[in-house]
Amino acid sequence: MDEYKDRGIKMKLKTKLAVLVCKASGAVLRRLGRGGTNLPGKLALKIDKNILGELSRGVKVTVVTGTNGKTTTSRMIEKAFEDAGLQYFANKSGANLLTGIIAVFAQHCTMGGKCRYTHALIECDEAAFRTASKFLPVECLVVNNIFRDQLDRFGEITHTLNAIREGITHIPDATVCLNADCSLTASLAGSMPNKVVWFGVNVPIYENTAHELSDAPYCIRCKTEYVYDYMTYGHLGGFRCPKCGYCRREPDVAVTKVAAVGADSSDVVLSVFGRAHEVHINLPGGYNIYNAVAAAAVSHVVGIDEEIAVGALAAFECGFGRAEQFKLGACQARMMLVKNPAGFNQVINLIAHDDGVCKLAFLLNDRFADGTDISWIWDVDFETLAAQQARFTRVLVSGVRADDMALRLKYAGFPLDRLEIVREYNALLDAVGADDTPAFLMPTYTAMFDLRNEIGRRTNVKAFYE
Repeated sequence: MDEYKDRGIKMKLKTKLAVLVCKASGAVLRRLGRGGTNLPGKLALKIDKNILGELSRGVKVTVVTGTNGKTTTSRMIEKAFEDAGLQYFANKSGANLLTGIIAVFAQHCTMGGKCRYTHALIECDEAAFRTASKFLPVECLVVNNIFRDQLDRFGEITHTLNAIREGITHIPDATVCLNADCSLTASLAGSMPNKVVWFGVNVPIYENTAHELSDAPYCIRCKTEYVYDYMTYGHLGGFRCPKCGYCRREPDVAVTKVAAVGADSSDVVLSVFGRAHEVHINLPGGYNIYNAVAAAAVSHVVGIDEEIAVGALAAFECGFGRAEQFKLGACQARMMLVKNPAGFNQVINLIAHDDGVCKLAFLLNDRFADGTDISWIWDVDFETLAAQQARFTRVLVSGVRADDMALRLKYAGFPLDRLEIVREYNALLDAVGADDTPAFLMPTYTAMFDLRNEIGRRTNVKAFYE
């Protein structure tokens, strides 16, 4: 007995030391303006391998994963949690690897490792979910979609799918919200005992969309080419296999009508288990309609009143870099994170369906967090923008791989003399703010952080981790 008691004391001391180191290093990094989102978690993990399991004990955890929309969906859910009065915390900085998740739990625990909150809302990287799910007591999991993303890191799209599938095996008691319109995501339901809540969009979003290459043209079961009753974007929509019968499930939470898709917001009719609501979504773009319906599904699972959940979609603040707006000099600028063909094409759809004049700024980096393989830009439909280039007063190009982006735009149909390569972000922002023509800023992940830091020196925008 004494041996087990001593072992328990040592484990508690190890956890306390890990929390102390994590909190202290995080505080120092934040004082330095660095955020402290991953390194503290790395240090804690070296001290206590089970630190996440200890810190999350007794907490009702909601996890958001999938390729596109994790951060925005999380912010929508967070607003519903806030309005419903839940005692929660979230990793709103977007640090969604295991170490970032550990850091945010430590930040919201006592020095003894006891969490102060009943609920946690965690955005989780698809690959990291395989490990994080071993430790987290997940009440609700939402899988937004699965698209081709960062080939150098994720490899084939089935690797992402299998990582999520393996993660789900660790949380058999969780309710899983699945995108009925994504043939890859929907296939997860066939191999798990979990209760499933289906969400989706029952109608097309745009009359005309950017030309897109499908990431899943063939049936995941029998390899026959899918037939679509309608498409929303990418490979999402009313898919069905004419050979084996695998098809889209009727969603429990669904957009049944798209009333308006504007430059700043969308209006839809949302059915939640048969109850219809007119919903205003406080962000533009078809992809944000999907984020909203996913958030509504999670709110239902967690037990939040439908009216509160619907109201949250009209009132939430977007995550950093996700349609964030800034006043730069005389210009109103909107930052739209881009990281893969499907997401980029949705930003292009948004710009193409706005008939006003504007400036465009493309920022392409190839650091690890962006994905070092940038060949994906050749699958983006820049030709749609080139066909409307009379609307664009300036076309600015920046980032580590600015020359590669300029080359891609040239082949899309932009004359070289229209492309302005501006390598310094300070000069880029000067160019954007030189007149009052609105601008769309389209950075990849690390370019977004660098550019946003520069914007932070000019405006009172909050730090990304706040």
